[in-house]
Amino acid sequence: GINAEYMGDLHSMEQIRKIMRPTDVPDSGLICDLLWSDPEESLMGWGENERGVSFTFGTDVAEKFLRQHDMDLVCRAHQVVEDGYQFFAQRQVVTIFSAPNYCGEFDNSAAVMSVDESMVCSFQIIKPASKVKPKFAG
Repeated sequence: GINAEYMGDLHSMEQIRKIMRPTDVPDSGLICDLLWSDPEESLMGWGENERGVSFTFGTDVAEKFLRQHDMDLVCRAHQVVEDGYQFFAQRQVVTIFSAPNYCGEFDNSAAVMSVDESMVCSFQIIKPASKVKPKFAG
């Protein structure tokens, strides 16, 4: 496998807070990995990302990250998921995708996640538009 450290330069959340915004996303490094790394169910550790940028990470990596930063859940985006949201690593990571029918090329739903005062997450699903053939009067 790949000997990479997922966000290996990330030692505290303060580093994320200090990122100047807006910013360009470089081809590698912390900002790139925060944006483009993807979970992979069948993987332990690190793997190559089919996007051609950043890495994929296994459940073990997600669990270690959460432990190190005293978190219960990572909420991420920037990856199409069919139902609008998808859990990973025993519900410790959730991918939210908010664009239904992404680029007109996918039949995916979208989702919006809400978190209440008790830290309970709920999802509103936006179904993809049905493909209706235009009717012509003749």
